[in-house]
Amino acid sequence: MKLEVQIDSQIYTVEIEDIHARPVIARVQGERFEVWPEVSAPIAPEQAFVPVTSVPDATPSFSGPAAPAGAANVADVTSPLPGVIVAILVKPGDAVTRGQELCTLEAMKMKNAIRSSREGVIQSVEINLGDRVNHGQLLITFAE
Repeated sequence: MKLEVQIDSQIYTVEIEDIHARPVIARVQGERFEVWPEVSAPIAPEQAFVPVTSVPDATPSFSGPAAPAGAANVADVTSPLPGVIVAILVKPGDAVTRGQELCTLEAMKMKNAIRSSREGVIQSVEINLGDRVNHGQLLITFAE
């Protein structure tokens, strides 16, 4: 599906691969994003306009330590983009479900919900409120 979206006075070309996949893969002006829509009721794809969490492919430069390449595994939640942690919604020992919001990352004046990609129990939270994080930086780990 290909759309043109106007935000303020700027028009963006958006291509959606599969609106029903999670995460939804969207290309905005050719840049790839992973999107986790928050939908309260089923809607038709052509009517979809929901808050999203966007994740750029590129690794922007940003201060702060990043996770070593290849260090992440399924028991890790890493930052999808650089930003500032503005909310932490879990603590070690919490049981979470797939898609549950774990923390909120503010980047480019947008709040991005960081969601769990699996069910499990939180082992550790490696961030604090106000932390500046890098793309790929370890945020939360799951107990195995």
